[in-house]
Amino acid sequence: MFTPDTYKKRRDELRKLLPGGIVFFPGNTEVPFNYPANTYTYRQDSTFIYYCGLQEPGLAAVMDIDDGSECLFGDDSTMDDIIWMGRQPLMNDKAAAVKMDKAQPCPALADVLQKAQQQGRTIHFLPPYRAETKIRLWELLGIQPAQQKEKASVALIKAVVKMRTLKEPQEIEQIEAAIGTSCRMHTYIMKHVRAGMVERELSGAIEGIALANGGPVSFPVILSINGQILHNHSHGNTMHDGQLLITDAGAETSMGYAGDITRTTPVSGRFDARQKAVYNAVLQANLQAIEMSRPGILYRDVHLASARVIADGLKDAGIMRGNMDDAVAQGAHALFFPHGLGHAMGLDVHDMENLGENYVGYNDTISRSTQFGLASLRFGRKLEPGFVLTDEPGIYFIPALIDQWETEKKFTEFINYEVLKDYRTFGGIRIEDDILITENGCRVLGPPVPKTVEEIEGMREDLK
Repeated sequence: MFTPDTYKKRRDELRKLLPGGIVFFPGNTEVPFNYPANTYTYRQDSTFIYYCGLQEPGLAAVMDIDDGSECLFGDDSTMDDIIWMGRQPLMNDKAAAVKMDKAQPCPALADVLQKAQQQGRTIHFLPPYRAETKIRLWELLGIQPAQQKEKASVALIKAVVKMRTLKEPQEIEQIEAAIGTSCRMHTYIMKHVRAGMVERELSGAIEGIALANGGPVSFPVILSINGQILHNHSHGNTMHDGQLLITDAGAETSMGYAGDITRTTPVSGRFDARQKAVYNAVLQANLQAIEMSRPGILYRDVHLASARVIADGLKDAGIMRGNMDDAVAQGAHALFFPHGLGHAMGLDVHDMENLGENYVGYNDTISRSTQFGLASLRFGRKLEPGFVLTDEPGIYFIPALIDQWETEKKFTEFINYEVLKDYRTFGGIRIEDDILITENGCRVLGPPVPKTVEEIEGMREDLK
């Protein structure tokens, strides 16, 4: 945890951003794996962590915006709890640890919320994403799960996004710690990948690295020789020389902050000429984004500039043709780059996605595009100092999408479908870094993770 004053200061700032009423923060509960006593690894709600700091299950908090009072709700451990789980801090001690006024047992929460409803006061809550929380809101507030998203407080959503998007120095330290572990995960892959291995041998090893360094992975590991499948969580393929392995993986710190790095590694340890050409196009797009990212620029414009670099690289390879400015404007490049350049990152690997991507990545001055590819850009708004974002361009050869576009004769003036036939089994390449927007530009966070062709090939000691 950070200092008690950190959480008190955050709640005081939140109070200034809201018009009145009370704020209800339900923490997460434990979720059964296959029977009640055998649970999934516990993860606290990120907004609860941000404002209340505590990571134990079964907690809730209420802030009264009007009179300034705060209360933590939860039950002290029973003797049965102590026998199985050990002695836990008392609720009063937990409240003091984050400078909350008082603590009350769980049954008192229903009385507090019911009284507020009877008085006609606004109860601010965020859109829930877990079934257990939806049921709890239904029981406490009488709002059915199907209505909870629309009845969630837009004022609270906007206030939380405003605060959590701007990272404090101590948060940056946590993110860099997560990236440090993520770096060890990726360099392990580069050193140990070999033909004949099954993907799960590597995915399991790097998940172990995350656990051994104090936290779980920040999202399920994406590791596949089928890199054209963007979020491929299947790890059952045997790897062969000539294939490329995409690894999109990151660690989480014990305080919940995430790292998110992607690297693409040749199984043989060496890129062939065709792989190297496509890889370098993605690398140049990644570097272009780093060079452009600074306060005042729209991240959508950074995305489009990176897309233009990708299009130029594909034109050099004979895969695209014609005027690349027109190709990018019309979205022809999205056959190969169908996702956005990046997303916000912090306590969530896709930071605050549960609150609604458009609240996080867009605002009143910029709205989300409907164009294929550009519509998948999660963060398009103007950059500000303190933002943490991912920079993750990629090139993918997706046979089903290629077939659809070719059948529709789509963008034939820009796409050379005849040359493309030779790339149907190529797979995909993605390169991802995490960047902090500074006063004058941006900084790539964490220790450097090898990403040039020469650096990656140099990781294989057996080939030197």
